[in-house]
Amino acid sequence: MLIVLDSVGCGELPDASAYGDQGSNTLGNIAREVRLRIPHLRSLGLGRVVDLGKSHDRDRPSAYGRMAESSAGKDSVTGHWEMMGIVLDQAFSTFPHGFPPEIMELFEQRIGRRTLGNVVASGTEIIDRLGGEHIQTGRPIVYTSADSVFQIAAHEDVIPVSELYWICEIAFELVAPLGVGRVIARPFVGSVGAFRRTANRHDYALTPPGDTLLDLLTRQEISVVSIGKVKDLFAGRGIARAISATSDTDGLDHLLEVILEENDGLVFINLVDFDTQFGHRNDVEGYATNLERFDERLADVLGALRAGDLLVITADHGNDPTTPSTDHSREYVPILLTGQRVRANVDLGTRRTFADLGQTLADNFGVGPLANGTSFLEHIVVEHP
Repeated sequence: MLIVLDSVGCGELPDASAYGDQGSNTLGNIAREVRLRIPHLRSLGLGRVVDLGKSHDRDRPSAYGRMAESSAGKDSVTGHWEMMGIVLDQAFSTFPHGFPPEIMELFEQRIGRRTLGNVVASGTEIIDRLGGEHIQTGRPIVYTSADSVFQIAAHEDVIPVSELYWICEIAFELVAPLGVGRVIARPFVGSVGAFRRTANRHDYALTPPGDTLLDLLTRQEISVVSIGKVKDLFAGRGIARAISATSDTDGLDHLLEVILEENDGLVFINLVDFDTQFGHRNDVEGYATNLERFDERLADVLGALRAGDLLVITADHGNDPTTPSTDHSREYVPILLTGQRVRANVDLGTRRTFADLGQTLADNFGVGPLANGTSFLEHIVVEHP
């Protein structure tokens, strides 16, 4: 079971200043402002990876450390691809001044609507600013960020979700050749002054340029179950069964159901609320509360582990809500592993790439090797499978 806490980074990478992210430390900076009550994460060694303040929580057998991102970039696609074995030499394209006029003109012709925005903006801020005009004109709102994304927001009563998805498919055809990593549908509801985004988000991502762990597992007929946005990030490739989630709580409900249903294979879940609901909104208290809410549910997951199970908890990038920026941050991510096969108190140190995780899981399932990464399986398990 691989749980990705979307955006839960643990300290700036050496090249963070090149991304404008110096000083970022999502977990550490939150812990300095809020006393985090996360005993189960601490018991797995999280407090040894990043300073969370003093604690007297009991330890359980676990391996812990942090991973550096060796790919260029700091977005979800890059992070997830790297942990599954793909290291990118070049970052996806970004558009800090909006998308080229010729692309927007062609896009508007194809969808039969004019658009609003085409600026860098926070998703919640731009629907507050342009949502009223969108309702009056029927024009979808286009925006981007410091990441490689073409995002389209539309009120579900103005542009039905099915039509918004079609509009996003047109956009993907046009901007994928430009090296844009994702087109994201961002439907919302409500009235002026009280808009809120819905769970009908959908991501359209580029296809990984090489084999991922998911591909290798699928070829060996080893089950891969995804929960949340994981399927979208890999364009559906290498995934046998995909389960959508309306929230982190809903995703964890599904995870516990799958644990009871599946006897083997990989269960891969992304918990996106950390990023979308709290990181991008610079909501420190909300982020801290979500960490504590996850920690409470983690007790249920730990209690459901069987003799041969391996549980992995990590992240894909940072999004420090204590900094002025509302964008992702270039950070190390924690790596925590536990299960009856895992030795006690194994310090993995700092891994040079997220791909070390993918190589370790490939080693665990006997399907490797991947093109990148170094397995640490023999250091953490009592006996090699």
